[in-house]
Amino acid sequence: MAIQSQRVSDDPEDKPLEATDPDVPAAEEEGDEIVHFRWRIGRDLSRRLDQYLVDRVGYLSRNAVQNLIKEGLVHVNGKTSKPAYKPCEGDIVTMAAPPEPVNELVPEPIPLDVVYEDEYFLALNKQTDLIVHPARGRWTGTLVNGLVYYGKKWSTINGDWRPGILHRLDRNTTGIMLVAKADEAHWRLARQFENRSIQKTYLAIVHGEPPLRADEINMPIGKDRYIREKQAVRKVESGGKPAITRYEVQEVFAAPPGLVFDAGEHPSDQALPAPPSLKFSLVKLWPKTGRTHQLRVHMAAIGHPMVGDTMYGGRIVEHGGDLFRFARQALHAYEITFVHPVTLAPMTLAAPLPPDFQHLLAIFRGATKQPGGGSI
Repeated sequence: MAIQSQRVSDDPEDKPLEATDPDVPAAEEEGDEIVHFRWRIGRDLSRRLDQYLVDRVGYLSRNAVQNLIKEGLVHVNGKTSKPAYKPCEGDIVTMAAPPEPVNELVPEPIPLDVVYEDEYFLALNKQTDLIVHPARGRWTGTLVNGLVYYGKKWSTINGDWRPGILHRLDRNTTGIMLVAKADEAHWRLARQFENRSIQKTYLAIVHGEPPLRADEINMPIGKDRYIREKQAVRKVESGGKPAITRYEVQEVFAAPPGLVFDAGEHPSDQALPAPPSLKFSLVKLWPKTGRTHQLRVHMAAIGHPMVGDTMYGGRIVEHGGDLFRFARQALHAYEITFVHPVTLAPMTLAAPLPPDFQHLLAIFRGATKQPGGGSI
């Protein structure tokens, strides 16, 4: 996470402090840039805390400030406060907030692994550690910044900040993505996504061995009640939306010698129970719906989280023999089948496995291998 510190003007009613507070929580999800503000109040104020912060940070609306307060991102003397609180002399006010938004996309020479391209759309193999489009204060370093550098002909249907974007992959999920160049191609492909006529095939390495070689997981998914960046299996009446995933076990591996496990750094990651450690499985996954984190949530829900996915109970794995560390969810969008938006020809495009995923597979295949439903 990139963190910026920012000083404020030397107003008589407050005194800016030089150092940032390491205990201030992050304002946005992983990968987003955060600005940390700190003030020492110079005299008792008649204004509410939310009004004071709007005056201090001009690009934030009062509603935005109130949301930051509600999410516990504003502290007075190290404690959360309420919007109506009136700061007093000597109070230390801290706030973590998104940086000021930029007015235009910045082209950046981000490498793009193009799998297919014509005048209507392109398909690329997205690398790990790459957010798809700018949002929530992250205005640079995204796939869209790379697309703008690569070329200027992208569809405009999703607005200026998401040119050509038809669908997304999580930051650390790799694999095949379609990007539209022409508006007509965009809405025709989008219609296929909406009608669920596009088939996406994923590969994942999960902890343990599912009891069934193939099955369908039908569990509704909604926002986690306690951790805002997570999703969870939720009843429909509690806010969950229908979600269906089909899986098929391809290979099963015994845990190789020299393998070390590590939980994530987030307290909620460390609190999750340890997954099965004696076996691992390579599985194919076919999502029939497209909920946020669907594949990760579903596999965790049946007791087989993805390797490296500490958010949902997986563990980072290290192999001492070759000093290898795999610290992201082992999930790759392997293949996509659809109809060309103009020629109407059926197409299937595949994205090769990234090097770290291949390395992880090689480590597991070097151990005792048990036959599964197929191979890659």
